[in-house]
Amino acid sequence: MMTAPGSLLPVAVDAVAVASDLVRTHLPGLLTAKGDRDMATEVDYAVEHAVRDFLRDKTPDIAFLGEEEGATGARNSELWWALDPIDGTANFIHGLPLCGISLGLIHQARPIVGVIDLPFLDTRYAAAEHTGAYIGDRRIHTRSTSTLREAIVATGDYAVGDNSQQRNRLRLALTTRLAEEVQRVRMLGSVATDLAWLAEGKLDASLTLSNKPWDTAAGVIIAREAGAIVTDTNGTDHTIHSTATIAAAPGIAKQIAALIADITAEPQQH
Repeated sequence: MMTAPGSLLPVAVDAVAVASDLVRTHLPGLLTAKGDRDMATEVDYAVEHAVRDFLRDKTPDIAFLGEEEGATGARNSELWWALDPIDGTANFIHGLPLCGISLGLIHQARPIVGVIDLPFLDTRYAAAEHTGAYIGDRRIHTRSTSTLREAIVATGDYAVGDNSQQRNRLRLALTTRLAEEVQRVRMLGSVATDLAWLAEGKLDASLTLSNKPWDTAAGVIIAREAGAIVTDTNGTDHTIHSTATIAAAPGIAKQIAALIADITAEPQQH
């Protein structure tokens, strides 16, 4: 029988505490290029090593996936940790405080535990399946927004690298449509922050036209446990196999879904 998700939440919180201390006390250091306009810092690698070692000691039977160095550990495990050591590395390099550590625990393609720490904002979000989402001991919930005209909506970064021009046609079309319909559009540069702030009620939706488990796993379970609806672009329930991460407060979820459906149905001009 699988261990109850809530029992592993304290382990995740302790692992992220180790990571947060490293991020707060170290400068970015040397940069390693990862492709077109993408990079990792020395701190990204230091955090990933520290968290991986911590979790290997505390949960040796659970596999581990880190953004920087890939998968390690128990290959046959039905559970695996997914870590983004610094979500928002570009922000971190430039001294912008909107970056965070994102650690999720995944079971059968769905996150069941998540912790996001925003080290420069001194805020830590945590959730386990069926137990709610919290900042410390305070339970958090999505906003009760009911119309797009009242909504502040965050979008993911524009694409870089291979085929970025084509991929950005959809992102630019989404930005245009949102500008016409919602109260404000925000691009914060960290999907972990977007999803945590959706859960807390600072945002009304987070729309990211990509989906990497280290980026999204923790935020998805935190947002869900706070009441958000999280899907793929086609409206199906979000999993690690989804192509996008569409998350919204329940009062505007259907309106967001209709907007996304319109955008994805429109032919994008070449």
